[in-house]
Amino acid sequence: MIFKSAVLAIPVLAMALTASAAPSAQPEARRVMAKDIPVAHTPLVPGGYGRTFPPPVLATCTEPLVSGAPDLRGIWRIVSHNGQAPKAGEHLHNYAERIEQCGDRIVDMGGGTIADGRADGTVENAVRDVSVRDYKTPILVVVTYEQGVYVLRPPARPGFEARRWLDADGRMHWTRPDYGRAVLERIGGPNDPYTRPE
Repeated sequence: MIFKSAVLAIPVLAMALTASAAPSAQPEARRVMAKDIPVAHTPLVPGGYGRTFPPPVLATCTEPLVSGAPDLRGIWRIVSHNGQAPKAGEHLHNYAERIEQCGDRIVDMGGGTIADGRADGTVENAVRDVSVRDYKTPILVVVTYEQGVYVLRPPARPGFEARRWLDADGRMHWTRPDYGRAVLERIGGPNDPYTRPE
């Protein structure tokens, strides 16, 4: 009786060992780094991408944000410019931008243009795109993160800086010498669709 029980137990034990050695049914998720995704550029047509944001650039990226990066991911709508709400007909009326981030890479879409660069302070990984003023003049802008601030500096314009950071209430402040200061509120995520009102 003892021998018979032992014989029956052997196949059961073999099945258990086989099951535990079988590969997992869940495939391991592939890690997608910022460098694996092609750089995005503004469409070279009047108005750039227009009023509707293009599909997200970094949606498949799995790399965590680098240390010191402010989390600016999302769609942002302007609420004030130099202390006043922009009025209809003014340059920044209904202005919105979308920011995506992954690793040290940041993609900032606004005004029909796409600024895609690495925040490593190098010219090699700088934004190389076109000016929002005419959608054809080439621009080169070096990107950094400095004490929680996203900073853009064009080497051709010494002393010029565009800066973005979050305040304690989660609003984003944006300053640049030719525009002054704007405050924006987050109205959506970085992968959400959005069409700017006319």
